[in-house]
Amino acid sequence: MTVVVWAAFVVLVLIILAFDLGIFSRESKAISARQALLRTGVYFTLAMLFTVFVGFAYEYHWFDLGIPPEPVEATQDPAHPAGHSDDGKVAESHPVEDDDHGPPLYPTTGYEAAAQFFMGYILEQSLSIDNIFVIALILSYFQVPAAYQHRVLLWGILGALVMRGVMIALGAAIIHRFDWVIYVFGAMLIYTSFKMLFAGDEELDFEKSKLIRLVRRFIAVHPGFDGDKFFTKIDGKLAATPLFLSLIIVESTDLLFAVDSIPAVFGVTQDGFIVFTSNVFAILGLRSLYFALADLLDKFRFLKYSLVAVLAFVGLKMLLHAVLPHGPETTLVSLAVIALTLGVGVGASFVFPAPPEPADRAEAN
Repeated sequence: MTVVVWAAFVVLVLIILAFDLGIFSRESKAISARQALLRTGVYFTLAMLFTVFVGFAYEYHWFDLGIPPEPVEATQDPAHPAGHSDDGKVAESHPVEDDDHGPPLYPTTGYEAAAQFFMGYILEQSLSIDNIFVIALILSYFQVPAAYQHRVLLWGILGALVMRGVMIALGAAIIHRFDWVIYVFGAMLIYTSFKMLFAGDEELDFEKSKLIRLVRRFIAVHPGFDGDKFFTKIDGKLAATPLFLSLIIVESTDLLFAVDSIPAVFGVTQDGFIVFTSNVFAILGLRSLYFALADLLDKFRFLKYSLVAVLAFVGLKMLLHAVLPHGPETTLVSLAVIALTLGVGVGASFVFPAPPEPADRAEAN
């Protein structure tokens, strides 16, 4: 695959971010739910347009997309040097394919590639909702004013794009070199699903974070905000504001979530370009999704169980990938299972809402 398509995608992301910075983020002001829903719709539309591009690009192998990588080690006939045939001509090398299952989790058609991208996008977007819950706790803990929250999320997204790009590149290289790692990823997702299922709602004290203590060791921390600045000065010396503390906690928690979500997308496809681009589009829409759902987070009481089921499903797929059939039909079945599971969780949350809090507890909050 040429670097052209990767470079073009990075440029596209930079243009989107520049547009966001120039149009949507000129002033430090609170973002309304209506504005957030509009932006969420824009990012979703961009993702759907890119899904169409993926379908055509993989179908017709634009920029060498859709050509599975060659295996690291191939069985060679000792009588024939690698790359040569009996007549002395250079032989073409092709990936070793299993007649029953084919190369694991690589798209074979443009239709399947588009389905894998969309499923990766939906999977990452749904797992991001769990991330949104934690972000809301972080911003509330540091008492970040609504007018400055978008700035924390913007820089958090920029950091997340870089971190996930590195992690995806490493993950794709490791899986290509050591195919047994897919079983490790599957086991990680199963463990994560059980951990999420039995996790409590304990209160978090971010001041006890080792990262916060490390920051306080090297730089002074201003007790209050100085507009939307991450740093200010105390007696002429540089000091971090609570806005910066909230940013580094957001970045660190996203790194932890990435450890779970990236293996989940590798359970959908092992194509590095699809994994990366689906992750990026989901992250780009995370900020607007946060403000769109900020007032509804408490209403998704059953979504946690849907996410548990989705992670367990993808983990089982990874553990059983050697015996499961691969192809467009299997991809569509997986997409339907994930969509149905998430839909049941969201629907049940609204059909069976949480009982109202007691009056004395509500007043205490």
